[in-house]
Amino acid sequence: MEWKRDWGLTARVWFTGLLLLLVYLVFMTILLAFGVGYWFIIVIAVGMALFQYFFSDKMVLWSTGARVIEPDEYPELHRTVEKLCKEADLPVPRIAIMQSPVPNAFATGRSPKHAVVACTDSIMRLLTRDELEAVLAHELAHVKNRDILTMTFASLIAMIASMIMQSFFFSALFGGNNRENGGGIIIWVVAIIVYAISTLLILALSRYREFAADRGSALITRNPRALISALNKISGRIDAIPPEAKAKVEGANAFFIIPALSGSTIMELFSTHPPLEKRIANLEKVEAELRGY
Repeated sequence: MEWKRDWGLTARVWFTGLLLLLVYLVFMTILLAFGVGYWFIIVIAVGMALFQYFFSDKMVLWSTGARVIEPDEYPELHRTVEKLCKEADLPVPRIAIMQSPVPNAFATGRSPKHAVVACTDSIMRLLTRDELEAVLAHELAHVKNRDILTMTFASLIAMIASMIMQSFFFSALFGGNNRENGGGIIIWVVAIIVYAISTLLILALSRYREFAADRGSALITRNPRALISALNKISGRIDAIPPEAKAKVEGANAFFIIPALSGSTIMELFSTHPPLEKRIANLEKVEAELRGY
């Protein structure tokens, strides 16, 4: 396989990173201006960064209930992943299974050597072998593009802003001094703005990285039609699943190949994935390229 680096993804990663860094520096400056301790800011920022770097994969597996499996438990699944990794020139990641009626798959981990590829038990029953290969190749493309780590650190600023927002809310709720502190109110407002800007930047990058992973899957398998079929099947099955079942896994939607939105939360307004129709159109273009026209 001739892997073509996605310069569009690379440019967006750097541009988003620079904008987030700028937002972060402005945010930290405002916190310092209103008396928040310098060392407190450093400890929180560095501590959270290190935690996300070393434990993000474990947290994702824990939050989804996915279990890392041994080769003898699902030998066919392991053989498929090994074959795809050989084609993509990747080290074989750990493989996990998530028990859920929602057919889906995701990848996590800070680097190709520390990656985990997971899929639900239901997706293995739903898809054909070629379709499942295409889905797993999509997840491996995320690993190959190293965009998982980028998204992990991109979310750091939003997490810090969210913590400050919640801290102010609970302090005010239980009679803290912040209600009479104009500086505290300004910090709270700035935290809301920073959270909104960070989230929008993350969403823009996240949607493009799905296009890049779809393209990567087509390059790895040389079979974009299989991924188109898989996406249609997964989307159709998710639509038929009761909202309460989808609500149980909604927290992992940013990682899934197709988000499982229950229709009952604000997450509908902030989708991390592009529309299915656009993804299919993108794959059809890749198919035309592979055929030479």
